[in-house]
Amino acid sequence: MPASKLRVALFSGNYNCVRDGANQALNRLVGYAERLGADVRVYAATNDRPAFPAEGQLISVNSLPIPGRSEYRVAMGIPAKIRRDIAAFNPNIFHVAAPDILGHRAISLARVTKTALVASMHTRFETYPAYYGMGFFEGSLRAILRRFYNRCDLVLAPSEPVRDLMEDDGMGRRFSIWSRGVDTDIFNPAQRDLSWRRSLGIADDELVIGYLGRLVLEKGIDDFSATVRKLKAEGVAHRVMVIGAGPAQPTFENLLPGAVFIGFKSGQDLGRAVASIDVLLNPSTTEAFGNVMLEAQACGTPVVAARAMGGLSLVRDGQSGFLIEPGNITGYAQAIAGYARDKTLFENHRSAALKQSEGFDWDRVNQSVIDAYLALVGQKSVGQNEHAA
Repeated sequence: MPASKLRVALFSGNYNCVRDGANQALNRLVGYAERLGADVRVYAATNDRPAFPAEGQLISVNSLPIPGRSEYRVAMGIPAKIRRDIAAFNPNIFHVAAPDILGHRAISLARVTKTALVASMHTRFETYPAYYGMGFFEGSLRAILRRFYNRCDLVLAPSEPVRDLMEDDGMGRRFSIWSRGVDTDIFNPAQRDLSWRRSLGIADDELVIGYLGRLVLEKGIDDFSATVRKLKAEGVAHRVMVIGAGPAQPTFENLLPGAVFIGFKSGQDLGRAVASIDVLLNPSTTEAFGNVMLEAQACGTPVVAARAMGGLSLVRDGQSGFLIEPGNITGYAQAIAGYARDKTLFENHRSAALKQSEGFDWDRVNQSVIDAYLALVGQKSVGQNEHAA
């Protein structure tokens, strides 16, 4: 069956309400599928001020803002009107992208209608409670996630380490890999701009430690700040540039006096900012892939990251950066200090990071999802025909 015969119903929690790695990856996938002639409808929460234009036909579902994080919304299920729209569309594959109420209801509907069903894993939600004083909820959340993924025909994991972790934790029965890509028109070493750095008060010879991403507690801003304080205490000269915005910005600013906060950036402005830092520090343990690390590598920027799923997927320890045990502030600081003191090490890791990023092409990785769709639809069709016979 050609890709043009695909009718994909995608269920996403916040498809374009917030510009994050998961939502941008889903939009790129939909755009690619439509270029191949596939028909895609996206059922998701919406808001009055979307972060970016949506790819595909976006169907708004009822939702409520998350208390304290109103930029995110929770879709409240599939009412009769949406069910009628889905029935009229007659999809041959369901793709669920978030383990929320909408996602669970979509799984139930797919099983009733015997439609091929794929789930994609984007975020390690089970790690979130610890950042918000709700560690007691982790066990229950893991149980919910197991039920969610185990009811699907196929789970798309972003990397082999994540797949292995999910298998070990009983989250899913059958897996395929959907990696991520990087736009090298935006993220490349030529974007480095020392004159722009100077306009921010940063000298050419200063080592710039970068933070890239949404400013939220679960991204490890406490460990990032503690590492910066450790470097300062040890007399390692550096500057800090924070690229991004989010609800935890006031907290982050208090923790990082003297840091340069440049806010949210996109397009060429984002590429310039990423290429103009010297090392990316990413102590987050919640990411399933870590798009920001790949973007830094494509700019020739070494990454110091937590030895967690995102880092394990992208950083070659001691070659293109360093992987440090989560929470090891001394380890993060020593790795960055090594770059400050050893320019040869720094340049070697810059070259290796850039080389490593070359294998991540968006069309190639999205074609792997299309191939998975087609294989699963074909298997469902064969199985239904055999059952009918």
